[in-house]
Amino acid sequence: MEGFLKQFLEGIVHTTPLEYLAVFAGISSVWLSKKEHILLYPVGLVNTIIYVWLSLEAHLLGEASVNLYYTVVSIYGWFIWSRKDRQHHHILRIRHSSRKEWIIQLIFFLACFLVLWIALRALRQSFAPGAIPWADAFASATAYTGMWLMARKKVESWIWWMLTNIASIPLYYTKGFVFTSVYYVVLLFIAWFGWMEWRKKAVSEG
Repeated sequence: MEGFLKQFLEGIVHTTPLEYLAVFAGISSVWLSKKEHILLYPVGLVNTIIYVWLSLEAHLLGEASVNLYYTVVSIYGWFIWSRKDRQHHHILRIRHSSRKEWIIQLIFFLACFLVLWIALRALRQSFAPGAIPWADAFASATAYTGMWLMARKKVESWIWWMLTNIASIPLYYTKGFVFTSVYYVVLLFIAWFGWMEWRKKAVSEG
């Protein structure tokens, strides 16, 4: 326990201002997601662009690809979340996934995981010896799925986010990004409350 605490405090001391900015932007973005506020997208872009850089530095190539994907999907989500009908009501509303949509998202997750795992195993040999293929692939594939469903306002996006957070906590900690691992702990709690809140909204909206 003493060794863990020492490593944690050293990690906090060596956390860069860029990582702090990314973490605070990320927490703000997820909190805005919970509140179904469209500002989650511009705030989230600050987080994702920084983490592309940080992930590449740490040889977390799967996570780098995720944040690049986040950047692209954030622009897409920003667009469809902002669409309104003639009565100025938002067209896209919070909904539960149907059985068919569950099957599609599971297939999507498995496909992403396999592609990333294979790619990361290959890259580890020549480019990123510090990569952890299975863990990075799992964290990344769940995040790909969660982001896609978030853009479509699906309640189940929060389940995938929780899986991403659980996998990312030890992944970033072992790479020396201590403050980022704490960030994922915070996101895990927010994701839980986000899931609970969106479930209520989906029921109340029919």
